[in-house]
Amino acid sequence: MKITLLLHNAYAVGAPLRAALALAAALADRHAVEVVSMLRHREVPRCAVDPRLRLVPLVDTRVGSDDMAHPLFGEPALDFPTADRRHHQYSRLVDLRAAEFLRGTDADVLIGTRPGINAYLARFGPRRALRIAQEAPRHDAHEDLLRAELADSYRALDALVTTAEAAAHWRTRRPLPGVRVLAVPAVVPPPADPPGTPATGARPDTASASAPAPAPGAAADAADTVPRTIVAAGRLAPDERFDLLVEAFSAVCAKHPDWRLRIHGEGPERARLRSLIDGLGLAGRAELAGPRSPDGAEFAGASIAASASDAEASGPALVEAMLRGIPVVGTGRPPGPTELLQGGGGGVLVPCDDGRALAGALLDLVEDPERRRALGAAALESARRHGPGPAAARYQVLFEELRTTRRTRAVRRALGGIGLRLRTGPRGNERA
Repeated sequence: MKITLLLHNAYAVGAPLRAALALAAALADRHAVEVVSMLRHREVPRCAVDPRLRLVPLVDTRVGSDDMAHPLFGEPALDFPTADRRHHQYSRLVDLRAAEFLRGTDADVLIGTRPGINAYLARFGPRRALRIAQEAPRHDAHEDLLRAELADSYRALDALVTTAEAAAHWRTRRPLPGVRVLAVPAVVPPPADPPGTPATGARPDTASASAPAPAPGAAADAADTVPRTIVAAGRLAPDERFDLLVEAFSAVCAKHPDWRLRIHGEGPERARLRSLIDGLGLAGRAELAGPRSPDGAEFAGASIAASASDAEASGPALVEAMLRGIPVVGTGRPPGPTELLQGGGGGVLVPCDDGRALAGALLDLVEDPERRRALGAAALESARRHGPGPAAARYQVLFEELRTTRRTRAVRRALGGIGLRLRTGPRGNERA
């Protein structure tokens, strides 16, 4: 078959993008796969793109491009949902290019990867193709207005793929007759560097080049001259709660001053975090290490990966760590590593906004190197089970199921539409 993945910006960076590209590459083992990027802001993608994938950008946002001179480039999007937080990046030109592409595509399967793009897919995607939406991993990731708008759009699709928690919400709170709602854990892309790669910034004379690679989760423990390191990554924003992590690390440092904390990322909280680090006397022990890398290389050689996030943003970062055999300490709120850890171990989950529990979990691992190694091995195995290969196999089963159930799902969709009209008033509002 011919499969098309629709992405926001294939030229950007981040774990979700790497996961999408990894899934596309795995599907390319059996199918012809193209990746359509709504936007293009640079000449070459920052993430590696499998050479078998055909990359198709729709609108070029580079300074001086012909698209930027187009009269519709400056007009706001009308078809892209206004409640989608990316709406400000979309224009009427993107609307028209997306509609033109979808109406003319010869793809057998179309997969959207974010809410607004899924709305494009539902409205303009040809009915002869299988239309599949990948949805947010938490049911409350969207505002009420966007959830309502998406529910109307998604009724036209063939399938909705998301995590177990969000799938349960769609099935019970916003049922979609005729639409297959499937729980598939987030794809875990393979790391650019293997487990045991030395930590970023480690001195080259700390270990022999001919020495065997350390066991998973023990890269930074292999040489006494390398400070043992807790690594975190994400946007330096309030909901990431790096302030709570710094405070928890101060308790670790009080007992184990040889440990270090390294935080990768940029954002509005940088100055406040710098002040907090200095105020707690952690200068030289806690470091704001600058921007994240596009491939998660900041976790190479870490002893522990940590997150205190109240949001979903740190989930992919901790998964990057698990891929390198590093045990994680994170908040016990889906998504992120929760499903991975509950399914096979690999770290410790603590409640959100509980600094004492976070400090205790970090101390437990700091003081037990054997447990760190065991959890690191479990983290690596758990992440491998959720790699792009197994995920592509689940999608293959879904494709076959959707093709064989097309007629029965069409009947359920029609009956569901009748029921919806009976339950709503003239303007579509739910009757009392």
